[in-house]
Order: sequence, then C-alpha cells, then structure tokens
Amino acid sequence: MSEVKCIATRDSYGNALKELAAGGADNLVVLDADLAAATKTGIFKKEYPNRHFNCGIAESNMICAAAGMSTMGLVPFASSFAMFAAGRAFEQVRNSIGYPHLNVKIGATHAGISVGEDGASHQCCEDFALMRSIPGMVVICPADDVEAKQAVKAAYAYEGPVYLRFGRLAVPVFHSDDYKFEIGKGEVVREGNDVTIIANGLMVAEAIEAGKTLAENGIDAEIINIATIKPLDEELVIASAKKTGKVVTVEEHNVIGGLGEAVCSCLAENCPTPVKRIGVNDEFGHSGPAKDLLKQFGLSAENIVKVTTEFVK
Repeated sequence: MSEVKCIATRDSYGNALKELAAGGADNLVVLDADLAAATKTGIFKKEYPNRHFNCGIAESNMICAAAGMSTMGLVPFASSFAMFAAGRAFEQVRNSIGYPHLNVKIGATHAGISVGEDGASHQCCEDFALMRSIPGMVVICPADDVEAKQAVKAAYAYEGPVYLRFGRLAVPVFHSDDYKFEIGKGEVVREGNDVTIIANGLMVAEAIEAGKTLAENGIDAEIINIATIKPLDEELVIASAKKTGKVVTVEEHNVIGGLGEAVCSCLAENCPTPVKRIGVNDEFGHSGPAKDLLKQFGLSAENIVKVTTEFVK
C-alpha cells in the first residue's frame, strides 16, 4: 500500500499561483504583507518577481492596493495570515472590495488552531464568520493539495471577490488527480445511511478516518466535503439530511458563524434536522504543537467518533 502524501494547503496556494501564471494568466498579480516565505507566495515571486508586490506589514493598505489594481483589469491575489487578512483588514475588505464587488482574491493562510505555537493572537477561528457576513463574498476552505490548487484556479476564473483559507499544517492528500472542484458544489466522500458528517479544510481527513472507525462500530456515516462555505451547496446538504436524519458538522473554526451555522440555517428553513456542531467552542486557543491542540480542542477523528456515536445512539 502506497504511503499517503501530506502537503500543507499554503504550499498548494503558492504552487497554483505559479501554475496559473505559467498557463497564460498574464493579468494575475500577487500582493503580500511581508510574509511571502510563510504564505508561500514566494514560489510565485521567484518566477515572476515583477508581478509580486510586498506591501509590508500593512494589510489594510495591501487590500486597498489590490482593489485599485482590480479596477485596471488585473486579477490580484492579496495574501497574508488569516488573522490579518480577515481580521485586521476587515473594514477595507468590506468597503473597498465587497461593497463595489471588485475582482479581488484574498489568500489567507495560517488559519485555525493548527497554527500551533504562534498562539491565540494568530489562531484565527473567526474568519469564516467575518467573510460570510460580507454580501457577495465567496468563502472557500479546501481540504487537500489537489482541491486547494483547483480552488485557486477556480477563484481566478470567477468574476468577483473570493476569500480562500489555507492551512499551515501538512494534511493528507485524498483526492485523485481527476477530481474536479466547482465553486458552490460539495462532494460526497463516502456514502452512508445512519448519519451525515459535513466537514471542510483539514477536518475532512479527520472525518474520513472517523468514518472508518464508525463503520467498524456499526454506524454507516455519509461523509461530505463542503469546501465552499458560501455559497453553500444547499441541495446536497438537504438531500443528505433527508437520507440520514441526523447531521454532524466539523470545522476548524468557532462553532459560531462558520460551516455549522451555515448548515443549520439551511436545514432550519428547508428540512429541520437534528444537528451537532464540532468546532472551537467559543474560546481562544493557546500555544502548543498543532496536532496536540487539535486533539485538545476536540478537532480529531477520535472526538468525531465519540460525538457521532453518542448522537446516533
């Protein structure tokens, strides 16, 4: 059996930008807030230095610069840590990109508890909520290298603002090369009948592992990857909820304002269904090894199994 590759989706981001430019995306430009080595936009910069702009530690200014570039026909990808791209620059994202609905893409890396040793100040678990609240903003959190690359390319092709969230921690690559990502479409990773588990980002791999254990314990879980939080694939969510009768959501984000709430809102209005949300339980993180923190905050396959088993039985 071949060994599973593990790649951080921030690496996928940098590589996808380079691939886009090499493929003829001549209007693509990349902006960074003095973090090119960490966000991996340095991969793009090495090949296309004249199209990479270091805006310094000034994310709000970077967002405004990206907005201006977009009005000149360029497609800017503005890059920084999620805490700063979504948090520090929220006003500029809202007023300078969201309000005029400009064609700017935000590449946010180092999100969630898995930032690890950087601690609570950098562990942004509020970005889904912030970006979902901006009218017209597409919000995407890919699950692995294959999906992340395709999400970047789909964002480039999409006309309008897009927020892309990437991780620092290397995660298993479970998609095959023939996988096709589409904005607003979810994916059934595993068919099941007893309960639906909906996840995104690095939690999809954990959900897949949990599904294996649940199957061994006699629980047939349907696993769904919802990379696009907004617009949500409501048709898939409703269909799976009707099929299984119970839903568990899993995300590396505060349980307030993210994937879980999006799913709950959809089901409450269209197909009332019992839902359990797994995520960060309205608290700040702290410094520590990423994998240890994920377990501590309940973002692990073991906890998904525990919560789902109790929920079903």
